[in-house]
Amino acid sequence: MKITSAEFVMSNSNVAHCPNEPLPEYAFIGRSNVGKSSLINMLTGRKSLAKTSGRPGKTQLINHFKINGNWFLVDLPGYGYAKVSKKDKKIFQKYITEYFEKRKQLVCGFVLVDVRHEPQPIDLEFMDWLGENQIPFAIIFTKADKIKPSDLDQKVKDYLQQLLDGSWEETPPYFVTSSAKHIGREELLSYIDGINQDYFKATS
Repeated sequence: MKITSAEFVMSNSNVAHCPNEPLPEYAFIGRSNVGKSSLINMLTGRKSLAKTSGRPGKTQLINHFKINGNWFLVDLPGYGYAKVSKKDKKIFQKYITEYFEKRKQLVCGFVLVDVRHEPQPIDLEFMDWLGENQIPFAIIFTKADKIKPSDLDQKVKDYLQQLLDGSWEETPPYFVTSSAKHIGREELLSYIDGINQDYFKATS
């Protein structure tokens, strides 16, 4: 897929106020500082489409970007170690949950994890919740350039094995990426393109 246009549409904290166009949506979510904004900018080929920040927890709203005029990329607040008050964190955790539960246009979520780290309980719990609620998702391993190539495959293999050792019968689809090196961009866009084609066939 070639991205020819990417435009910011809206930010809000109410799922009912999200765009009502019948277009497929892909939601990106992960722990704070996992590299979500950098990945979105890399995917779209826009340097500052999503705001990047050295301060974790910068994204605190549901952000919709329309891509190629026919699908939405949704940037969701990070969870975990955001430097915000407990009250604020509770509020945006609530609308993250509501988004995944109620958003009919959502066709796939992407859960971002830093490939350098061991599986974090908060990520595993969130993936379990998505699975229990039958919400399709894929895992995106980020920051692949920060680790030796010889260690990369083993890190991914160990992560997926922990899922299988837990409550998963098979692993979700996954992608290995680096925003700095543009690793995984074509594979991820091709995956989205395939889902889009099926979506429009089914709704035409």
